[in-house]
Amino acid sequence: MSSRKVIRRGFSGFNCRLRQVACVVLLSGLWPSAAQAGEVEVVNVAVDCREERLCDFDVTLAHDDEGWDHFANQWRVETPSGEMVGVRELLHPHVNEQPFTRRLSSVSIPDGVDIVRVCGSDSVHGSSPECLMIELPL
Repeated sequence: MSSRKVIRRGFSGFNCRLRQVACVVLLSGLWPSAAQAGEVEVVNVAVDCREERLCDFDVTLAHDDEGWDHFANQWRVETPSGEMVGVRELLHPHVNEQPFTRRLSSVSIPDGVDIVRVCGSDSVHGSSPECLMIELPL
């Protein structure tokens, strides 16, 4: 039996009571996002897990790929302590396909781990500082 969890990054649940000006700047796009700054942004993660702690990840990335010299070149699944448990190499630029989704199947999740980080990388900046924390449907 498998179960599925989908996490989407976005502003639908953003609390704009912090400061009205900050919300207007952030939501209007004037605040630079990771993708605008040239780094990879993980925008969506869908996870299917089986009882034997094997999970399939469908990860959507956004990145302003410029060609072979600067493109999103991988995403990875890590435990909260930083142990890499899965990596999906991206072997070519996706200049005209943004955002894009790729799958990594049968990622073995260690016993005791029920939350993972999904992080992206590009060929110029390396690992993006922003990762999504995902609670696994185990």
